[in-house]
Amino acid sequence: MPRFWNALGDIARRKHSIGIQSKLLIMLLSVSVISVLITGAIGYRSGTDSLRQAEFDRLTQLRESRAREITAFFTNVADSATVITHGATTINAAREFTEGFEQLENAPLPEGAEPRLDAYYQDVFAPRLSSSTGRTADPAMFEPAGNAARYLQSMYTVPAEGDTDAAIAMVDAGDPSPWTQANKRYQSFFGDLTTRFGFEDSLILDTSGNVVYSAYKGVDLGTNLDDGPYKGTVLTDGYQQMMQATSVDDTLITDFERYPASFDLPTAWVLAPIGAGNAITGVLALQISIDEINEVMTGDEGWNRDGLGDTGETYLAGADKVMRSVARKLVTDPAGYESDVINSGTDPAIAKRQIAVGGSILLQPVDTPAVNAALVGEHGVRIERDYSGPTSLVAYGPVDIPGLDWVLVAKIDEDEAFEPVNDFARDIALSTAAIVLVICLLSLVLARVFTRPLKVLSDAVREVSSGNLGATVPVRSKDEFGDLAAAFNDMSASLQTKQQLLEQQQQENEELLRTLMPEPVARRYRDGEEIITTDHRNVSVIFAEVIGYEEFAGTLSSTESLGLLNTLIDEFEAAAELRGIERVRGLRNGFLATCGLVVPRVDHAGRTVAFAIELSKIVQRFNARHNARLALRAGIDSGPVSSGLIGQKTMMYDLWGEALDLAHRVRSATGDPGIFVSDRVRSNLSGMYSFIDAGTVQGVDGTESVWVLTVRSDDE
Repeated sequence: MPRFWNALGDIARRKHSIGIQSKLLIMLLSVSVISVLITGAIGYRSGTDSLRQAEFDRLTQLRESRAREITAFFTNVADSATVITHGATTINAAREFTEGFEQLENAPLPEGAEPRLDAYYQDVFAPRLSSSTGRTADPAMFEPAGNAARYLQSMYTVPAEGDTDAAIAMVDAGDPSPWTQANKRYQSFFGDLTTRFGFEDSLILDTSGNVVYSAYKGVDLGTNLDDGPYKGTVLTDGYQQMMQATSVDDTLITDFERYPASFDLPTAWVLAPIGAGNAITGVLALQISIDEINEVMTGDEGWNRDGLGDTGETYLAGADKVMRSVARKLVTDPAGYESDVINSGTDPAIAKRQIAVGGSILLQPVDTPAVNAALVGEHGVRIERDYSGPTSLVAYGPVDIPGLDWVLVAKIDEDEAFEPVNDFARDIALSTAAIVLVICLLSLVLARVFTRPLKVLSDAVREVSSGNLGATVPVRSKDEFGDLAAAFNDMSASLQTKQQLLEQQQQENEELLRTLMPEPVARRYRDGEEIITTDHRNVSVIFAEVIGYEEFAGTLSSTESLGLLNTLIDEFEAAAELRGIERVRGLRNGFLATCGLVVPRVDHAGRTVAFAIELSKIVQRFNARHNARLALRAGIDSGPVSSGLIGQKTMMYDLWGEALDLAHRVRSATGDPGIFVSDRVRSNLSGMYSFIDAGTVQGVDGTESVWVLTVRSDDE
């Protein structure tokens, strides 16, 4: 055994020291990891720089490409306006619509036109404008005052009830006016021009500022830009500039502005003078489509296809540092967009407004360093936090569109832009980890082969410490490990034998303890209590003894006598267990027992009397078997008793108290056999059994009556 513990001590000392294998493992890992880290750091630095520059170059190319596309879009729109205004169709249409409009100034309004017009502005236009602006619109501010405007709108605008498809399809209102005749001739041309080129509307304005024609017959038809409801708009400013143009080849593109006639939607115009030579007879105003601009700036929502990944976008911004095109995330994830821009400082009301109208033009602020730099004419790239929060790679620059102070920004989230760099770093990290892992695995395999016997022995020691004393380990070698395993097996077997002997002795002690006292008392004794006593308020106590056994045993040998007595006592104990009677201690020819002591019972008196009757029957059967003349004498009382362990060295479980004393006295009241009970027992059981007065005994409180049970024939 000492050899085993010495061996374990050697193992423990070696466990806390660094062995040769551990030192070799440390050296291999150090060299490999350091070399890989140096190589990876160099590769990461050069790769990061080149990939970063490549991403900036790609973003710059995308910005330039978008700038060319949007510039080409506006150039084409302006050129188209110039070509259209030079055509005879437009020149003639301007003249005829102007003449027809002038004649309507004095024409009577159709019957019912006034209430229909009032109802349209009250019930259709004003509610829709209020819904778009979020403010209550007063219809009186927009309803035209001029006779010609009211005539045209009652005949063309009101019947369409805001339906643009119905409005542009209306060619003939059914009236004989010259204006309607002109509309019948030219509506198909201008309607096709508007829809084919994607304009929101096409207007013809005369030299007095009157809107003498509208392709969609909107609420601006017939109004005057100088004194009508839409004066002061960018359309008015553009018209005035075109009327002062020195050539009919001039064009003007306006910035976006909220235009009430289009229900407060952002509106931009391209205007061109109408006329031949230097004579300007009117102005053509083409309302540029927001969708067309957004289609260019989003690549028809093909951001991924254009190389912008999941977070990139290009957008326009004006001199007021507000967007002039739609934000990507507003299209793809409105809820996420709202949360992002609010967290980045955008007014929540503005953010919610963008969600409501589905657009960010003239709403989303983009006051970023990139936009500010582009507005002063700079081109460049930088990394900065954009309007929606994330740090982004940004390429910026002004847009060369005559008349517009706009800039274009191309951006993509830094995390996504540098994802190739991260992938490269991850590959290096994984390669390093793989090399280190291979080295570790090889070293660990060799170490485990060498230390496997120690691990097996260590596991067996843990088993023994957890209680499995029979654990053994196989002896597979003849070296020190084999000697250590054999010593362990000897120790384990020795411990198991001792444990088995200890458990056997403990079991015997438990059984002996249960014969000396009830289980609850034994439990308290095992728990270490020194003074164990319990007061019981109401239990039944029986003293039972067999009379005449000494005379009967006198004819028998001591062995036979003891054997028959044990048989009789065993039957008594079996009857006690059946009736729920608790044996306290044995007497010379009987025993002391209780009912309701360990297990409380409300019928303890009845059980005790029934038990006494059963004892009488057992004695009678014994007499019949052995031709004996034994008799039973028992005393029963109910009342308070105390129980507990008496003595320190030679402990004994015993009872004491009034009920015990009285039960002892009543059994000796006459000296005759029988079942004697106290007055308390008789009172409780008088309805179940018959009792005869057997005299009196002296009790604690004076004289006590004693009664003897009259056993009925069915009890015998």
